[in-house]
Amino acid sequence: MFVRTASERDLIAVRALLVETWHATYDAIYGAAKVTEITDDWHSIASLRSRLTKPVSEFLVADDGKRIGGMALAECVDSGKLVVLKQLHVLPSLQGRGIGGMLLDEIIESFPEARAVRLEVEEQNTRAIAFYEANGFVRSADVGKHTDASGKPTLVYNRPLVG
Repeated sequence: MFVRTASERDLIAVRALLVETWHATYDAIYGAAKVTEITDDWHSIASLRSRLTKPVSEFLVADDGKRIGGMALAECVDSGKLVVLKQLHVLPSLQGRGIGGMLLDEIIESFPEARAVRLEVEEQNTRAIAFYEANGFVRSADVGKHTDASGKPTLVYNRPLVG
């Protein structure tokens, strides 16, 4: 797998990846119907297309030349000092092979002036939490700006970056 910037031609594959990963992660928690409703809204082609041109952001895919195995989206805020990781997903069949780490590393490298990375994650997504903690993120006392599908605030994690 190699990591590159996403383009218009990737959107159908990225949508399929997001639908698959969301169903694998959240069907048991929220039910398949709720997950389909969320992915139809949040991961529509139109929604993904709008992310391609978002200012001060990076939309990446992990590609092996045959398929898209992962994706990540982040934006820089606070005058370039803070990277907000919005999404990082790897196909379930490819998880545990270093693809998430490659995507995370490339996101960080995309914002050389940043001093920290921040993300929000649902408390029930224990596999993602374990991944982030293994990659140097620490849970913050802050309450997430978002809520999960059950209405609970998301957890906030931060990782300082050495300049």
